[in-house]
Amino acid sequence: MIPRKIASVLHHRLGSFPAVAMVGPRQCGKTTLARSLGGRYFDLEQEPERLRLDLEWDRVAVSPELVVLDEAQAWPEIFARLRGAIDEDRGRNGRFLLLGSVSPSLMRHVSESLAGRLALVELTPLALSELRDGDQRGRRWVFGGYADGGVLRGHGHPVWQLDYLELLAQRDLPNWGLPALAQTTGRLLRMLAAVHAQEWNASAVGKSLALSYHTVNGYLDYLEGAFLIRRLPAFHANIRKRLVKRPKVLWRDSGLLHALLNVGDRETLLNQPWVGASWEGFVIEQALTAFQHSDRRWQAFHMRTADQRELDLVVEVDGELWAFEAKLTATPRPSDLARLNANADLIGAHRRFLVCQRGGSMKKDAQVVCDLEALTDYIEGR
Repeated sequence: MIPRKIASVLHHRLGSFPAVAMVGPRQCGKTTLARSLGGRYFDLEQEPERLRLDLEWDRVAVSPELVVLDEAQAWPEIFARLRGAIDEDRGRNGRFLLLGSVSPSLMRHVSESLAGRLALVELTPLALSELRDGDQRGRRWVFGGYADGGVLRGHGHPVWQLDYLELLAQRDLPNWGLPALAQTTGRLLRMLAAVHAQEWNASAVGKSLALSYHTVNGYLDYLEGAFLIRRLPAFHANIRKRLVKRPKVLWRDSGLLHALLNVGDRETLLNQPWVGASWEGFVIEQALTAFQHSDRRWQAFHMRTADQRELDLVVEVDGELWAFEAKLTATPRPSDLARLNANADLIGAHRRFLVCQRGGSMKKDAQVVCDLEALTDYIEGR
């Protein structure tokens, strides 16, 4: 088992709250990480497991062991039971660990029954910083972070990714409430791949699918809740230039994006006209994953003005604004850094990062030019 960096955050939350919900996409390793903690495990998607928990509940509720409830949203009645058990002994922490693959359904039950009693932790697919093998690290951008999708052994992509998305479209997303035919969902996924790292235009996408923009936005809510898509909101500030208000839409896993766009290796990827957008999305996701590992409160945005001055990523953290620009080059030019600084000056960013494929890092005052490995080390405080 590859050690997961979020484990330290998970242990801290279990020590501070009666219950913790660990959320993340299917097949990202939630069950593996949870079962490594020991305790009693129940898979609530399985009817026999729900029956076993029902019959054993009186003992489970007072057990000194950690109780792991996988896919907790599949059995909604468990949330009221959890609330009762927690309230009977509010002084005891680390009792229940809930796992969930779709956040809207899970969070609805949490907000109704467990507000103030539960902490949240998000697990992503394997991050670049969690891989120590050089070949695995080299495959991470192209193949994505799912353990069975090729990053660990060098085979599986893109067949595994396409099968994964097909199963989500055919079974999981409808079960979670998405009111779309699987064919419509598949078309939407391909369109989202085509507009990766672009400003979201629901009307244009809806027109292509013969759907209203309200419907398309509703479908996107489900894809975001399933941890497939990230909507990066536009940054708002009182500056002299007019800022765009639309969010950017990004695929959270680069391997899923590349599978949808028929890219199976690095050479093919580097020959694509949209390779810069792929690199941008990869940098953004790895940076935000590093912020999660650092266990700090943060908010993420993109920034673009009406005259096309932009920052790929703006993060508000520790009372500061950090500005990021992703540049797919091993030899960044002075003009690249000058452009980053000029755009960061618009919002008064405290720190500025130009992320490229230049090995190591170069730091001067609040400016850092570095590769992705050095960036994640910087964010995580190592």
